[in-house]
Amino acid sequence: MLEAVLLSAAFVVLLISAFTDIRTREVPDWLNFSGIAAGLGIRTLWSLMSDEWSALGWGLLGFLVFLGIALMMYYTGQWGGGDSKLMMALGALLGFELSLNAISVAFLIWALFAGAAYGLVWSAWLASRHWNTFIRRYSALSRSVRWAHLPALGVLVLGFAFAIASDDQIFRIIMLSLALIVPVLFYTALGVKAVEQCCMYKSMSPAQLTEGDWIARQVVINGRYVTGPKDLGITKGKIKELQRSNVKSVIVKEGIPFVPSFLIALLISVLVGSPLQWFF
Repeated sequence: MLEAVLLSAAFVVLLISAFTDIRTREVPDWLNFSGIAAGLGIRTLWSLMSDEWSALGWGLLGFLVFLGIALMMYYTGQWGGGDSKLMMALGALLGFELSLNAISVAFLIWALFAGAAYGLVWSAWLASRHWNTFIRRYSALSRSVRWAHLPALGVLVLGFAFAIASDDQIFRIIMLSLALIVPVLFYTALGVKAVEQCCMYKSMSPAQLTEGDWIARQVVINGRYVTGPKDLGITKGKIKELQRSNVKSVIVKEGIPFVPSFLIALLISVLVGSPLQWFF
């Protein structure tokens, strides 16, 4: 009963978050804080009524574990503040039981795969929308790292050569996998970087900025640094300062709205369970 209520709340939070993230690239604080309050509040009420405090304990542990992940992703510049706070809310709702088959463990594992696949699909969509610009940027990046083509293609050739020369079936599979994976990863990384450079930057006036927007190029006023990429998101105070200084526009990096990948990961977790159960 408790798990069903908490899962339902998590799905509601994720559905609203995914909608707002795609539409505005923002996840509202009221929703994230409501998710945290709902997760810990429901668990507290359940523990009081049942006199079983493990539910609250798993919720607090989940909040702390997901908080650690959120901070790591935020301070490495992978997520914005909204995504990070949403992860904390999911930690409180899903909890973190010490089991390989726990829903939170399944979610974290599937979130890796769903996030990677979702990011590639979104990048491909952006590339198709800006095809000519993307091709020019990809070609320029490819020329700038021409030295790296030889190792990537060398792995391809050597992998196939070793696979053909060997009689061991397992060794062949390993060599063929390496022969394909290394070049694919290399050229995919080039493509993702090209998409980022050609499709994810836009000019905005200070009035259009919202707290947490990533400023891609530093802004200096009268020789003094005001904001830039190292800030990991602009603050309300910096926005007001830009407006007072009559700054016309700034370059903002518009990231991929990753929240839908969280929703996909939770759906897979409920329908399929933890992939660890296939091995342990």
